Amino acid sequence: MRLACPVRRMTRLNASPYKFNAIRETFMTPSFFRGIAAALALSTLLAGPALAADEHVAPMKQLAAAKVSAWAKDPVVIEAIKAQNAKHASLSQADIDKMDKTWRAEVKSGGPMIQSVLDNKLSAFLKKVKADAAGLYAEIFVMDDKGLNVGQSDVTSDYWQGDEAKWKETYSVGPDAVHISKISTDESSQTLQSQLSMAIADPVSGKVIGAVTVGVNVEQLGQ
Repeated sequence: MRLACPVRRMTRLNASPYKFNAIRETFMTPSFFRGIAAALALSTLLAGPALAADEHVAPMKQLAAAKVSAWAKDPVVIEAIKAQNAKHASLSQADIDKMDKTWRAEVKSGGPMIQSVLDNKLSAFLKKVKADAAGLYAEIFVMDDKGLNVGQSDVTSDYWQGDEAKWKETYSVGPDAVHISKISTDESSQTLQSQLSMAIADPVSGKVIGAVTVGVNVEQLGQ
């Protein structure tokens, strides 16, 4: 007797093809299926042994040592950081908060503050590094000794990174510090990414002057 009710409900659903078509057109879009695919890929990656969630850490550290550390020492990077450190030497936390607020307000529609950073020499260099990596890097941005953006390949959601692990666990730790974030799904590209952050030191003095963060498409690691 209890089986009769589900059968009747299914019959009514089959008798209303227009409702099903409306649901299909609304939800079953290409982006819907890309999201499902990314979620399945992430669940597959993390469904293995207990250490599977950290499998990307070793190759990310190898990437840092073999490639990122090399271009992060380029004179364009070092000179840009040192120049901004000198320029921002007297900034207070209130000044930093105000600048960050202005940046956040410009993120959606653009503005002079963001554009001035995107147009500088360091940003041009980072855009080329990203392009030459052929999809391995999703984004790159360099920070000064206060955690403020110096240059970037793409627009970041905020200007001040000084309250985040990418800066606190690199610049504040020492010249050899590297921080690897957990894997997450990038909503715009539906790819699995992790952020590789490392301290940047002055090649002459050895003193830490800033940090760099690289968004890495982990599916391309080792290719």
